[in-house]
Amino acid sequence: MAITAPLAERMRPKTLDDYQGQDHLLKEGASLRRALDSGVIPSMIFWGPPGVGKTTLAHLIATHLDRPFHQLSAISSGVRDVREVIQKVEKAGMFQQSGTLLFIDEIHRFSKAQQDSLLGAVEKGIVTLVGATTENPSFEVISALLSRCQVYTLNGHSKESLLSILDKAIEEDVVLKEKQIQLTETNALLAISGGDARKLLNIFEIIIGTFGSKKEIEITDELVLNTAQQSVAMYDKDGEQHYDIISAFIKSIRGSDPNGAVYWLARMVEGGEDPKFIARRLIISASEDIGLANPNALLLANNCFQAVQTVGWPEARIILAQCTIYLASSPKGNAAYMAINRAQQLVKQTGDLGVPLPLRNAPTKLMKELGYGEGYKYSHDFPGNFVQQDFLPEEIAGTNFFKAGSGAKEQEIENKIAELWGKRYKK
Repeated sequence: MAITAPLAERMRPKTLDDYQGQDHLLKEGASLRRALDSGVIPSMIFWGPPGVGKTTLAHLIATHLDRPFHQLSAISSGVRDVREVIQKVEKAGMFQQSGTLLFIDEIHRFSKAQQDSLLGAVEKGIVTLVGATTENPSFEVISALLSRCQVYTLNGHSKESLLSILDKAIEEDVVLKEKQIQLTETNALLAISGGDARKLLNIFEIIIGTFGSKKEIEITDELVLNTAQQSVAMYDKDGEQHYDIISAFIKSIRGSDPNGAVYWLARMVEGGEDPKFIARRLIISASEDIGLANPNALLLANNCFQAVQTVGWPEARIILAQCTIYLASSPKGNAAYMAINRAQQLVKQTGDLGVPLPLRNAPTKLMKELGYGEGYKYSHDFPGNFVQQDFLPEEIAGTNFFKAGSGAKEQEIENKIAELWGKRYKK
């Protein structure tokens, strides 16, 4: 590889054994490793943050299985490009090795029509699709295509993995191995990289480049902060700031600060963030941080998402701002969020407890003879459409998952539960 190529490109692993990270997929006995060892792989979607090796892994799979490989980027490719690749594979026919891999980077940027163009070839096995995305495929990949693919989640690199990659570059890279590099401190490098191996190596190369022909180089946190941060974009929608700024945005809403929330929203708007990503986070916040304290918040947030999809940039910024200010100004409550957390924790502790017989469905005569549904009280047959009966398994009867916060609406709900159920569910 030419020395003019970036360090991250020069250090791409050549084999699966050289690949760093993703042990949960690639270690012996792991799901993807088993598929690779069998030689039979499904169409798949790699979902994970930037710089974790999605593109590299796709190339290595093709090499490992000795499969033909075609690559497209959703940023610069369209339906015509997809069809040209598929036609090329079809025309090759029996002379084309079976199992051609078609890798599509940033597949979430493909429109519905572009994704539709892949369906036939994937279903017929003309190509094995490998898509890469930083966004949740449940939202960004059409259901028909997603149902034909196995989704593999790739994790951000650990500190140990990043340091291993850096050490390997210093020892083996054609340029770096000619220098005497001492890593005295690495915290700043790791913080700026944000788990992104590509960013780590590219920043490191920038720093080394500032020394010119000097051979002896000591890397300290102060050196990194003084040089590398000047080369890092103020908002990288695919990097660490993507997650830091959305975190600041949600925390400002949770903290009832409309000004802070709108500021962070503006940062994302100016940075070219996907408006649907912001709108989805507003829906989550409406339920997690406001919830029962103001049920209308979820309705507005969901309508915001629909409107953003319809309008798009730049006017979507107004809709997002309206929803942001409303949520930040709303009363807050997390009782529903905490209730499902407590319920899930109890499920993990107690396992699959049996459904009480009165609550079971009894569609057959045998089930009725076994007592399914026997003793169930139909609520609408009683005054006020309510009657006390057991809806939890006997082993956890009386467990109260809902605990109101200080908000008036949640207190009202808790009082209603107490009124109906008395001492059965204690606060």
